[in-house]
Amino acid sequence: MTNAATTGNHSLGRRQYLGVEEFFYFFLRLRKNEVRRTVRDLELRYPDEDLAVRARRVTNAKLGLAIVGGSLLQLPGLFPTVGQALKLAGLVGAGSMLTRMHLYLILEIACIYGEDIDDAARVPEMIAVVAATGLGAAAPSLLDAVQINPIYSVPAGALSMATTTKLIGTAAVQFYGAEAAAGSPTPAEISA
Repeated sequence: MTNAATTGNHSLGRRQYLGVEEFFYFFLRLRKNEVRRTVRDLELRYPDEDLAVRARRVTNAKLGLAIVGGSLLQLPGLFPTVGQALKLAGLVGAGSMLTRMHLYLILEIACIYGEDIDDAARVPEMIAVVAATGLGAAAPSLLDAVQINPIYSVPAGALSMATTTKLIGTAAVQFYGAEAAAGSPTPAEISA
């Protein structure tokens, strides 16, 4: 029999560096206890659901926020007379909200699949999500390159962020689902 703390992908020995924890907490307001509470609530509400169904439920719940955030991210561009400082404040606020939402999304999905969200392995995954959020936020700016009316940037931003959220959620379900399947014991290991 092996120690549960060292089997599969549920390593408890590789904790995230405290500085990383502090960065995500103070700059992005990432509260891991809230992630765990959400997952426990899902388990209580839908005890018979498959893990993938629960994970898709979390993804779909964030789509409305993504649409609002993507719209807000592009909204300052519609007002050329608004000061640069106000535009920047709007972009930073919406960008921060979208980044935080996507971090919660992958951590909730990881937690649903039984992954240790304090494991150092989550850090590169979280960095990838921050990058994906940035790319999704930048996509509507391509409309400027083809000189399309700026009014279309708001719905393009909403669509871009909704698509980014769906892609991040789907990729997380596939990634953590595959890891869970690879880390699950075989029938021979169960009977031993």
